[in-house]
Amino acid sequence: MPRAVLIVLLLTAIAAQPVCGANDKAAIRAAILDYIEGYYLSDAARMERSLHPRYLKYTITRSNGKLNIANKRAAEMVREVRNKKEVTAMSDRKKDIAILDIAGDVACAKLVATHWTDYMTLLKQDGRWRILFVVKRNQG
Repeated sequence: MPRAVLIVLLLTAIAAQPVCGANDKAAIRAAILDYIEGYYLSDAARMERSLHPRYLKYTITRSNGKLNIANKRAAEMVREVRNKKEVTAMSDRKKDIAILDIAGDVACAKLVATHWTDYMTLLKQDGRWRILFVVKRNQG
């Protein structure tokens, strides 16, 4: 009898977990692709579509042995892309995406671009995944 109770409890716990389907993974990937391709193609509309209104990005760099941290909000990110003069060359458009975890309406992902790595937190709100938070680590 105790084994049957344990099995029922285990099945109940599994059933209580939020279901993350292929649709969520595809939507998360699409948001990240809008972000990086919006940047590479100087497409401000795609960048804006990928960002949550409360988006915040921290960029971490090292210079002369000193750690530097700068931040940027959604409007600044969209403006940067809008003012970008050139489309990034195809040879410089690396975009390796790994979805690290999904828990209900929050997801974590890693984007490895040509010259930096972004660690992202995405939020699903009103049925749509958007990037809420990024920590960018420049390479080199």
